[in-house]
Amino acid sequence: MSEGLIQIQRALISVSNKEGLFELAAELAAKGVEIYSTGGTASALRAAGYTVIDVAEYTQFPEMMHGRLKTLHPKVFGGILARREEADDVAAMREHGILPFDLIVVNLYPFEVTVARPECKFEEAIEQIDIGGPSLLRAAAKNHAHVAVLCEPCQYQELIESLKERGGTTLAMRRKLAADAFGYTGCYDAAIAAYFAEQVNIAF
Repeated sequence: MSEGLIQIQRALISVSNKEGLFELAAELAAKGVEIYSTGGTASALRAAGYTVIDVAEYTQFPEMMHGRLKTLHPKVFGGILARREEADDVAAMREHGILPFDLIVVNLYPFEVTVARPECKFEEAIEQIDIGGPSLLRAAAKNHAHVAVLCEPCQYQELIESLKERGGTTLAMRRKLAADAFGYTGCYDAAIAAYFAEQVNIAF
């Protein structure tokens, strides 16, 4: 057996870019993976015939503020950050009804594409600053010992092949994906910082 092989039983998927989404969902469904999702991603998956559990149904806390608040909840982040070998973490999950997530699939609001448009207003740019997405990616990357994280559609095929060949993800694969996720969120934050630096001179 491959070192650190983990089977995926539960996945959280929330993506702006739907490229490759249904191919990935098909493989996850074939493996019996429970898929949790939010908003437009959940709607798209259901329309394609996949069974999806709403994050709001799981957390018993509704999406609100026009989508600004969806996944920022202890039952989500506890299920990502929990160390499965730590008795205290496992006990906390049991006490609070937290389910473990083995796969996080998230890509972020298209901030750079939005602000590149000449007609983009500052208020529109602000709404394209993703908060929950980077948090999910960073949490999964931090706990890559137990969680695989995908941040771009070009990574989906590698996971699909690993599921078909090995039945899960190896530690080496999860660590590589974690490095990619940290790089992805770093570039995203850098783009936001650069935009704000420009706006300071324009607006004030």
